[in-house]
Amino acid sequence: MQNEKFQINLAEGTQKAELIIREVKAVNELPIKEPIKINISGTIGAPREFLIHRLDQPDQINQKRCHILVDREEISILLTINESDDYNTGEVIGTLQLYPKFVEFGINTGKVWTPTKLGLFFKMNRAFFTSKEDNMRLVAELMNFTATVNNMIERSAKENGDRSDKFAQVVNSNLPKSFSLNIPIFKGRSPETIEVETFVQIDGRDVAFTLLSPGAQAMQEEIRNTIIDDEIKAIRSICKDIAIIEK
Repeated sequence: MQNEKFQINLAEGTQKAELIIREVKAVNELPIKEPIKINISGTIGAPREFLIHRLDQPDQINQKRCHILVDREEISILLTINESDDYNTGEVIGTLQLYPKFVEFGINTGKVWTPTKLGLFFKMNRAFFTSKEDNMRLVAELMNFTATVNNMIERSAKENGDRSDKFAQVVNSNLPKSFSLNIPIFKGRSPETIEVETFVQIDGRDVAFTLLSPGAQAMQEEIRNTIIDDEIKAIRSICKDIAIIEK
């Protein structure tokens, strides 16, 4: 440090004071950092909600420099802002997701259940059945299904070996062809009443069930398109100059 003169004024009445001088070799400045890019994921209404609360900030929302991509297969809406500025560009994506418990049922997915596992699953998810009595009856039939098949196999082997007829009798007599559920299909939506069909495959002593619902499949398509169309309409009502592109 070069010799320099300092004038120090002490408070009136101060008789003694200590002066400490520290030498800093580096410049004491905060490092320059790049701006944090917007990258937000949320429900299907996230892009609309973001636009509503950012339209009064022209540094973020220049409608001519924004666009929206709509993907109906993935059930998503992606908003990109500052599209031509790699330094400040950002994305807000909204998605519509299936209700977790609906996914667990494995309806229309080809999921394979053993009778016992399906019976236990139905028992623990009784709240989604339209009738408690129907649920209890279905659980009891599923829990006894494997034992009944095994008994029929043994009986048919002792009689005349005509197993296929015995299998058909078991399948037709033990289980209802369908049952009803009252369950949301998508997260955040009200429950829907759907009819679910049971399909069984028997190979020797191995029994497998799959669950199908044409009604639930039709509802998924209808709900998906309705929600996306409503979001697009709402965005266009507040942002007429943003390009909305269907993938």
